[in-house]
Amino acid sequence: MNKKVLIIIGVVIAVVAILTISGIIWYSSGLKPVKKDNAETKVIDIQEGTRTEEILGLLKSENVIKNKLVAAIYMKLNNVKGLQAGKYQLSQDMATKDILSKISSGEVYDETVKITFKEGKNMRWIAETIAEKTNNTEEDVYSLLKDKEYINSLIQKYWFLTANITNENIYYPLEGYLYPDTYIFENVDVSVKTIFNIILNNTDKVLKNYQTQISKSGLSVHQLLTIASIVELEGNDETSRYGISSVIYNRLRAKMSLGSDVTTYYAMQVDMGERNLYSSEIKTANPYNTRGPNMSGKLPIGPIGNPSEESIKAALNPTKSNYLYFVADSKGKIYFTSTYAEHQNLIKNLQKQGLWYEYSE
Repeated sequence: MNKKVLIIIGVVIAVVAILTISGIIWYSSGLKPVKKDNAETKVIDIQEGTRTEEILGLLKSENVIKNKLVAAIYMKLNNVKGLQAGKYQLSQDMATKDILSKISSGEVYDETVKITFKEGKNMRWIAETIAEKTNNTEEDVYSLLKDKEYINSLIQKYWFLTANITNENIYYPLEGYLYPDTYIFENVDVSVKTIFNIILNNTDKVLKNYQTQISKSGLSVHQLLTIASIVELEGNDETSRYGISSVIYNRLRAKMSLGSDVTTYYAMQVDMGERNLYSSEIKTANPYNTRGPNMSGKLPIGPIGNPSEESIKAALNPTKSNYLYFVADSKGKIYFTSTYAEHQNLIKNLQKQGLWYEYSE
């Protein structure tokens, strides 16, 4: 073999080697993520009947893969088949093989929104939570609550809602009626109206279990939920809830004011734990404030939060007792007494132990 032929063979081998190496580099590079830093996450909607070539083109146009041809070669070499329709949450820092694996296995994006509405929380907290978890604002929540036509439509729909919730002194018409639970909604674009309707349907299911008992109790649902909301916020376990319910009924029968701090906090629109109440606030006349004037033998005008089923049961089944007083110390322990003298002595002992709340002037 002459020297010229060897040179040609060498050149061909070199070219093939260069092309092979370049191809490997091109292929490997094409499989890498589009970005490592400042990567965007996108939801890609692949419609039914979309061909593989079109899906790869969509992924390229959305800039979540680097190279459409490289992706097609990878699929052929690795026998990746059946890219499935659906919505997929894909990030630019994902490798092409991971993106194709996700789509071929049908790991569609779950758009549902799960929201847990906690026991005892009031409408301000609910509005804030809805704004945090969905595309609604707090003002969207408050605006709907002010919509008299909507509220009246709910009164027509649900047996447990009555004209009581339309009283002009009620802060929020649905306060107390939004049963605390974990709810799943279709996506973040869910409307406030849909959220309320789904929750109210659940409230209906819970309250129907006690409908007969409620009708025999002599209480309206509004009164029951008002008592239950106080029980929820004042109590911290099953025993204390039933005992607090007993005190509420005993004081109402004795024409005494309930004297409940949690009602004053609600009246002043201050959340528990936010700060201590001022003495002037405690004395303020307000139909929610049972520590204010002219509240002897009266419940607040409406619920002060959304009670759990346990508190509803406690409101329907109070412990039989002579208790007229209860107090919680600064650590949350609850004490019951039957006379004012016992009550005062208890407070003095708690003060001596540094377990009593101090109020600002």
